[in-house]
Amino acid sequence: MNFDISGAKIFFRIPTGIPVLGDILITETILVSWLVMAIITGLCIFLTRNLKVEKIGKRQAVAELLVETATNLVRSNTGGKRFDRMIPFVAALFSTSVVSNLISLTGLRSPTADLSVEAAWAVVVFIMITANKIKAGGVLGYLKGFTTPIFVMTPFNILSEIATPISMACRHFGNILSGVVINGLIYAALALASSAILHLIPGAAGQLLSQIPILDVGLPAILSFYFDWFSGIMQAFIFTMLTIMYIANAAEG
Repeated sequence: MNFDISGAKIFFRIPTGIPVLGDILITETILVSWLVMAIITGLCIFLTRNLKVEKIGKRQAVAELLVETATNLVRSNTGGKRFDRMIPFVAALFSTSVVSNLISLTGLRSPTADLSVEAAWAVVVFIMITANKIKAGGVLGYLKGFTTPIFVMTPFNILSEIATPISMACRHFGNILSGVVINGLIYAALALASSAILHLIPGAAGQLLSQIPILDVGLPAILSFYFDWFSGIMQAFIFTMLTIMYIANAAEG
């Protein structure tokens, strides 16, 4: 049974000529991420063409429903219109996460199964959290916050601040990668079991049937529904909700 979990494939290497930077790697994660962005961009263009004020079509109704859902999600968790500026970012983050998670249903490797993707998202969220904290209390107020409730807690408060983006990235990455690994192991194990059982049939029929992974039909599809659909959408929702709550709490000071 051969099962590779070594990570995203490397398709191209672009030499930079700078020893410190090394080569620029064009990996499977990057290519699929571009595809995800193209899908979302194309969908946005499709839904927002020929917008009307009256007698709107089904396409515009769907677009308005998505915008209204994103608006309600942010407002209901931040207490009003104060954080409406976050709506485009939250919508982009959620849609990118969902499409990235579900694209594995097509046989492509999900970009979110690569820690670097979630790490990049978490860094952006961390910068927004820090910016809102500084905006709410000033630079001195932000730094003073590390000394509360007592000065001795400063190292722990700094670690807690750093742990925020790390925990967000690892939570999302771990759940998506675990689904990829578990599904792959089950497919490989069932294919091996199918070959071993059908090989017991005597003659040419047994040799022929043992090459067909019959047991791969059924159970993996049910598990794929959970890991790819339910878990994928749920992890996107959790990451988005944490983003909203962290930024809103930071702005409150």
